Amino acid sequence: MSRTITAKPLTAEAFAPFGEVLEAAGAPDFMINAGLCGRYHDRARPQTDTEGAVTLSIGRSDAVSLPLALKMMERHPDGSQAFVPMNGTRFLVVVAEDDVGSPRRPQAFVTNGAQGIQYKRNCWHGVLAPLSGPADFLIVDRIGPGSNLEEHHVSEPYIVVVD
Repeated sequence: MSRTITAKPLTAEAFAPFGEVLEAAGAPDFMINAGLCGRYHDRARPQTDTEGAVTLSIGRSDAVSLPLALKMMERHPDGSQAFVPMNGTRFLVVVAEDDVGSPRRPQAFVTNGAQGIQYKRNCWHGVLAPLSGPADFLIVDRIGPGSNLEEHHVSEPYIVVVD
């Protein structure tokens, strides 16, 4: 079995099983601010359990080196998690289906620098992986009681490459 994953360009259709792509693509839904701003409305809805709250944070991440050795994946059972680059940084997005509590068949995508993503609640994903950095990201996720983090360490790393 090959342990190499080639990242594909990120598209809303390919990423749909794992969450939403956040981007200003196509015509805006409507205009606001006296016609000066096109609003791309309701692109994703943050998810949280009844005990949590949605928060906005900023994360500053160092760049990853390619090829990337994927040794661990994580998920957040109590809420969704979104990352939006604040300075046009392209980043690698690694996601996987769930297989009875473990990630299965990881896939990788690479953003175009004008895209953010929101992982669905309980979606297995890799760590934040900017391709240049340090890079700042707006983070939208759940805060509240309990542990909202599960990690899965793989016995043999996957190798992620970008064409």
